[in-house]
Amino acid sequence: MRKFLVILDDSRECLNAMRFAAMRAAKTGGGVQVLSVIAPDEFNHWIGVGNIMREEARERITVHFEVFAKWMRDRQGVDPELVIREGEAVPEIMAQINENPDIGVLVLGAGSEKNGPGPIINQLMRASATLPVPMTIVPGEMSKDRLEEIT
Repeated sequence: MRKFLVILDDSRECLNAMRFAAMRAAKTGGGVQVLSVIAPDEFNHWIGVGNIMREEARERITVHFEVFAKWMRDRQGVDPELVIREGEAVPEIMAQINENPDIGVLVLGAGSEKNGPGPIINQLMRASATLPVPMTIVPGEMSKDRLEEIT
């Protein structure tokens, strides 16, 4: 089964990427894998404090994921899978794609701020010629109705 890999972060545009991935998966018989990457600089403290912060970050991600997962299950009939990795975002995204041959499409949400679509998209665009899967960029300002029309 082809999976849509979508990145879960704290950005507003993440919502549209999640919607798009779930809608496309539902219409094509695919699956959704949700990846959240915890940056290593979040834990540069004493070992005990770093471990507590790591667990708190994982709990926060899981709660955030469950909101999207419930919508995907209830509205789209898709049961998403959560993957949490630690490291720098782009190398971890690439590793996740390379380690999972079922991933067929990377779905990212584009920010609408003046400084561009976002750092992950900017970095991945430079590496786009060597990506092992297609990348779909979903505009963060696109309406839910328009998303439904195009999926």
